[in-house]
Amino acid sequence: MIGLGKTGFFDRLKKGLEKTRKVLFTDIDDLILGEKKIDQALFDELEEALIRADVGPVFTMELMDRIRDQVKRKELDRADLLRKVLKDTMTAILKGCEAPLVIPPAGTFTIMVVGVNGTGKTTTIGKLAHQFRNEGLTVLVAAADTFRAAAIEQLEVWARRAAVPVIRQKINADPAAVVFDALQSAKAGATRVVLVDTAGRLHTKVNLMEELKKMRRVMAREIEGAPHEVLLVMDATTGQNGIAQAKMFKEEAGVTGICLTKLDGTAKGGVILRIAGELRIPIRYIGVGESLEDLRPFRAEEFVEALFARDGE
Repeated sequence: MIGLGKTGFFDRLKKGLEKTRKVLFTDIDDLILGEKKIDQALFDELEEALIRADVGPVFTMELMDRIRDQVKRKELDRADLLRKVLKDTMTAILKGCEAPLVIPPAGTFTIMVVGVNGTGKTTTIGKLAHQFRNEGLTVLVAAADTFRAAAIEQLEVWARRAAVPVIRQKINADPAAVVFDALQSAKAGATRVVLVDTAGRLHTKVNLMEELKKMRRVMAREIEGAPHEVLLVMDATTGQNGIAQAKMFKEEAGVTGICLTKLDGTAKGGVILRIAGELRIPIRYIGVGESLEDLRPFRAEEFVEALFARDGE
């Protein structure tokens, strides 16, 4: 049984996924309502409904293969059972990417946070800092997006809310220099977690990627194995456009985990199935709101239960 937790996160997740649930299941529920015969025509209609729901070709193909296999083995003889097959298939795919971030018991753990501007990198850093502090860890934040004064100011606001220090330099300073200062400070103070904010200016893609690589080199020199996590923050409202961005950051920046934000503001939450099916990158966190408590480790079963919950459940 899925625990709701003290903050009722499951209820907020269910509410946050409401738009996605309506888009995903309106066509499918209409399709399988009543006494429908399972035949090729139903297969074709179901496949079209899934494609319209924007869940991606990998999930659609896997689901259709599973349905055809169960029909062939006479394990599926009623259209109304398709909802269960859909739920089970979705859970199986998402479980393959369920990998909450684990901070080792000793040493300084470094997290470089990447993504395009507007995805919620800065707020995600603030929420992570808050969570790590609540777990008893010392945290330091590096303001390495030095090209936007607003980014540094916003980071400082979130750091104050989380009660963690910020290492910064003047506007337009070398981001790698900020990272160097932050790691020096972390080593001197035995800080347990360092969160590095980075720029996300896609219109200068080449420069951005070179900056990220330079930061990685500096981190690796200062602390063995750093960066230990390269966390890509993706905005769920961008839907399939986010997939292309994720592929680029995976290739260029060595992404090791994903945080999917703004699930509460979109009907495109089905993109999580494309992330799981196509990118094969661990999904570390999901966000469903603006409060410090609205970012949580991704749990596949919890997510699917919230997505399939009917009104009143």
